[in-house]
Amino acid sequence: MRHPGNSEAWKDFDRLHPDFSSKICNVRLGLTTDGFNPFRTMSISHHTWPTMMVVYNFSPWLCMKLEYAMLSLLIPRPQSPRNDIDVYLQQIIEELKDI
Repeated sequence: MRHPGNSEAWKDFDRLHPDFSSKICNVRLGLTTDGFNPFRTMSISHHTWPTMMVVYNFSPWLCMKLEYAMLSLLIPRPQSPRNDIDVYLQQIIEELKDI
């Protein structure tokens, strides 16, 4: 698979929502997050969780370039957000619905 558009899940979404997939102005976004310790020492209990959004409407060689990725959220916490991450993502989801 070279692009998420080639996956079966994407094709199923297109079949279930034909009005969304037929309009070229609709934007498909990928959301990803991963935590790291910015202080490079395991004795300090602190994690930072950047959340990035990627526009999948671009071609495969463009959508993964750094200049097309957006830092949408930065979660600084003493521990990982685990199941509470939906509380942080709720604001992003509301703003995307407004757009």
